[in-house]
Amino acid sequence: MSRELPSLNALRAFEAAARLESVSRAGLELHVTHGAVSRQIRALEAELGVALFSREGRGLALTAAGLRLRDSVAGAFTQLRKTCEELRHGANHAPFVLGCSGSVLARWIIPRMDRLGRDLPELKLHLSAAEGMPAAALPGLDAALLLAEPPWPTEWQVHELAPERIGPVFSPRHPHQAALRKASATALCKEALLHTASRPQAWPAWARTQRIAASRLHYGQSFEHLYYLLEAAVAGLGVAIAPQQLVADDLAAGRLLAPWGFRPTRASWALCAPKRAGDARVTALSNWLQRELMQP
Repeated sequence: MSRELPSLNALRAFEAAARLESVSRAGLELHVTHGAVSRQIRALEAELGVALFSREGRGLALTAAGLRLRDSVAGAFTQLRKTCEELRHGANHAPFVLGCSGSVLARWIIPRMDRLGRDLPELKLHLSAAEGMPAAALPGLDAALLLAEPPWPTEWQVHELAPERIGPVFSPRHPHQAALRKASATALCKEALLHTASRPQAWPAWARTQRIAASRLHYGQSFEHLYYLLEAAVAGLGVAIAPQQLVADDLAAGRLLAPWGFRPTRASWALCAPKRAGDARVTALSNWLQRELMQP
């Protein structure tokens, strides 16, 4: 059976002393005392059963065994440093794969990609659109941007970014837009409301905040995804229910109206990543997303 390698600290002390031809200079480089380097070298010599240095006057000289070990250790440490640097470089320059729904991607992230690139130039973002809650392992993803409610999977580190706020929106092209602008929220009980299969709880949740019985709501056209729902609202096909941030640009441009405002839900915007060795890119992206989401 093969023996264990000597202590890495002892090998580092020997390599530094052999390269610098001085125990004192090795201690300075390694941020330890002269005595600590000497003890590591003596322990290494005892373990190997050979002398690695011999004294020549006031200096040190490598023995034949020391020369052989120096050449081997120096090559190994050089390769280790090179590999570690390549790994650091690769981690910092590999694409960061962010998962999110197609609606969030199209209506919120893509319009902000230029600003994200300017603010986080080192982050090479790769976007992956997928609907629904991802698997706990987040396969193929470095992180996921979600609009969801706790509890969260225990395998995740979760950065809650901003509360979700939802509200009804409609277009100035809506046939009843003039009356709706002046009406109370109960006027929506007479509208055939646009809705989406991906957020069936949205209209009832909003109705509760208005003290309107969900049974009084009437539903019209259904859409598979929130993105299609909001495009239908912009086209004037009806009243939709939407998270505030996903329609902020449309409201600012006058493409949509929200006369009843937005109300908080139990959900939040969250950046979720696997619980593993810290990735500084997750923190940087989380901070950027939070600033963007909290803008009025």
